[in-house]
Amino acid sequence: MQYSYTTSGTCSKAITFDKDEDGVITNVKFYGGCPGNLAAISKLVNGMTADQINNILAGNRCGGKPTSCADQLAKAVTSV
Repeated sequence: MQYSYTTSGTCSKAITFDKDEDGVITNVKFYGGCPGNLAAISKLVNGMTADQINNILAGNRCGGKPTSCADQLAKAVTSV
């Protein structure tokens, strides 16, 4: 099933992704933000479970911000 998540506190504005019944995440797409870095993150997490993504990316910060696009992805995949 495809989900959409509105980010907060980052340059990216939204994230879409598919999550299957086993919690496996595919087709991650960020809208806005740093295209090269976010395309790389999308490729790296493809096929991981929501829990795996959360364990790796949750709490990552961007500069002085309290969050990052990676952290927002962790929040997104575990919120649904």
